[in-house]
Amino acid sequence: MTMTPAQIEAYVDAASAAVGLPLSPVHRPGVLRYFGLAADMAALVNGLPLAPHDEPAGAFVPIGPDEVQR
Repeated sequence: MTMTPAQIEAYVDAASAAVGLPLSPVHRPGVLRYFGLAADMAALVNGLPLAPHDEPAGAFVPIGPDEVQR
């Protein structure tokens, strides 16, 4: 389900207030555009049906140089 522009604005406003992150009027159009894009991508992924035999993808776990086994 795609979010409407009004829903995107309401979510961005609520989320920025919830985490105490002021959103500059200069940055607002870009934030709204990016969030709309991210919401559309999430809707595509969430729209794919999963069957019981589907498995999650592997997870990349980075390690530091000191953890490399030689």
